[in-house]
Amino acid sequence: MADKKFVFIITHSFDNPDIAAGALQLAVNMKAFDTQLDFFLMDKGVLLAKKGFSDTLVWQNKDQFSPVSDLITTLTEDLGAKFYICASCVKHYELDKAELIPNSEIKPGTFLGEMLLERQGLTF
Repeated sequence: MADKKFVFIITHSFDNPDIAAGALQLAVNMKAFDTQLDFFLMDKGVLLAKKGFSDTLVWQNKDQFSPVSDLITTLTEDLGAKFYICASCVKHYELDKAELIPNSEIKPGTFLGEMLLERQGLTF
């Protein structure tokens, strides 16, 4: 399945941590099948790229998914997934003043458009 390519578009974080956790859990499961996938974070989802932010998402439904912080660590450190951050959202969420998680990079919306021409998009 290495020829399958996906981009997960995540638009939630503190406002609905279970949606973010579900997307990240699905991505971890899909990486087990050697799929190529990365993330594009938009709107409130960009906060997931702020180092230490995912540790604050403690109001996730108990025992539904792994903790967001654990999933992000697994995806970035163990599975090499990239997290692209919407450039339009950076200033609004003050990410220009924050340390970012490993494997993250700020990109314009046109980069997402390019990715969607080559990959299947999944929006959460």
